[in-house]
Amino acid sequence: MFPSDLCYTEEHEWVKVDDDVATIGITAHATDELGEIVFCDLPSVGAEIIQMDEFGSVESVKTVSSLFSPVTGIVSEINVEVVGAPSIINDSPYDSGWLIKVKLSDPKEVDDLLTPEEYKSHVKAE
Repeated sequence: MFPSDLCYTEEHEWVKVDDDVATIGITAHATDELGEIVFCDLPSVGAEIIQMDEFGSVESVKTVSSLFSPVTGIVSEINVEVVGAPSIINDSPYDSGWLIKVKLSDPKEVDDLLTPEEYKSHVKAE
C-alpha cells in the first residue's frame, strides 16, 4: 500500500530522493481521507521551503489541508499538471500526482523521516 522506495511524514507527505533532488507528494491515505481534491496551492519555483514548515495547501470537497515540507531546500519544479487538474493527485498520488521537486539543502534530513513500515504503523494508530 505504501511504496517502499519513499520516506514519509506523520502529516502524510511522501518524499523520493534522487541525488540532491527530492520529489514531494501526499500519500494515498491522505487522498482517501480528503476525498476529491479540487484545488492545489503550491509555491513558486525558486521559493525556499523549510523542513516541517507549511509550503502550500490542497482543497477537497470536504476541507482545506496544509502541506508540510519533509525537507529543506529550494523549489526547482512544480507539477503544473496537478495545478490545472488537481484530481490527478487522487488518481495517482505516487506517480503523476507528485506536487513539487526540491533541491535539497541538507540530504541528511531524510534520515529523520518515517520508513514505509513506520508510516504504516502511524496510519494504523490514527
